[in-house]
Amino acid sequence: MDIPSIIKAILLGLVEGLTEFAPVSSTGHMIIVDDMWLHSKAFLTQYVANTFKVVIQLGSILAVVVVFRHRFADLLGISRRVTSARGGGRLKLTQVIVGLIPAGILGLLLEDTIDERLFSTATVLIGLVLGALLMIAADRFAPKMPRITSVDQITYRHALLVGLIQCLSLWPGFSRSGSTISGGVLLGMNHRTAADFTFIMAVPIMAGASGLSLLKNWQYFTLDALPFFIAGFISAFVFALLAIRFFLKLIDRVKLVPFAVYRIVLAAVIAVIYFG
Repeated sequence: MDIPSIIKAILLGLVEGLTEFAPVSSTGHMIIVDDMWLHSKAFLTQYVANTFKVVIQLGSILAVVVVFRHRFADLLGISRRVTSARGGGRLKLTQVIVGLIPAGILGLLLEDTIDERLFSTATVLIGLVLGALLMIAADRFAPKMPRITSVDQITYRHALLVGLIQCLSLWPGFSRSGSTISGGVLLGMNHRTAADFTFIMAVPIMAGASGLSLLKNWQYFTLDALPFFIAGFISAFVFALLAIRFFLKLIDRVKLVPFAVYRIVLAAVIAVIYFG
């Protein structure tokens, strides 16, 4: 694997890390950076390129685990360092699981349909715009005084409703974080709490999907491709770590509308390049 290929791996990892958990659609950015510019499938086989995208996604997931390590330790019952909310409540692992069930079931039922029919530039554009409209609506119609200011105040009902809204993210370009943060805000969470719960829910569902994909494509981890995978993984991890920490400090101040406007601009750029 030559140096230019390693540089491309780092750039793709950067894009994945910066966009996977922000409500801007990592899929839309991959279309611009990879499909339109870097063309990873030109120097890798299609299957190796697809496996690489799973690898860099795992780098992003690891970054979430690092940022929320105390929370995950608490959920698993191996730490008590997380401060509980007023009234002694505490987010439970079973509540996270309840939030995962709707999208998990629907994703398994529709996996082949989504892969075969929905992964196109046109459908991603639709997802970008519709997701942006949902985010604008969330900021417009959210309660002026959020009732839920910590994930420890989230109930099973809240978890289930956010999980149902997360099903929208099965449409490519809609964005998992965009849909779930919007749903949480509409349910009365402040933006930071909705973001925290979104990131916590993302780890098991993304790790499970990525793990299954790696098992299916294990044969593509050749010595020739390994430096490419390692460079992308490290790049995605580092930039996701920076992006998540920055986003969590920013989200309560700027809310969702600026990200929604950015998504609409991104959709317009993709449309002009692809169809103009």
